[in-house]
Amino acid sequence: MKKIVEPMQGLIVVEPTLFGDERGWFMESFSKKFWQSQQVEREFVQDNRSFSKYGTLRGLHFQIGEAAQAKLVTCLKGEVLDIVVDLRKNSLTRGQSFSQL
Repeated sequence: MKKIVEPMQGLIVVEPTLFGDERGWFMESFSKKFWQSQQVEREFVQDNRSFSKYGTLRGLHFQIGEAAQAKLVTCLKGEVLDIVVDLRKNSLTRGQSFSQL
């Protein structure tokens, strides 16, 4: 994995490294060692997958306190427009947004 950009406080965009040959490819989708090297000390506790038909808009997620979760977003096929908005009261990047296709 390699860090591509850190567009706002607490948001890291990464790109997986693909190891390929004539049979196909392999990649790490999560690496505790990588995230520790980025000073991200979160316990990875859940991995979810979903399938959406073309044109589907999924919901807004906002968590604070005990319900707060870090997100790892991956698209296996097609496109995802993921938009992050910083709503944290004491954040240096409050009110800023980041999106990537």
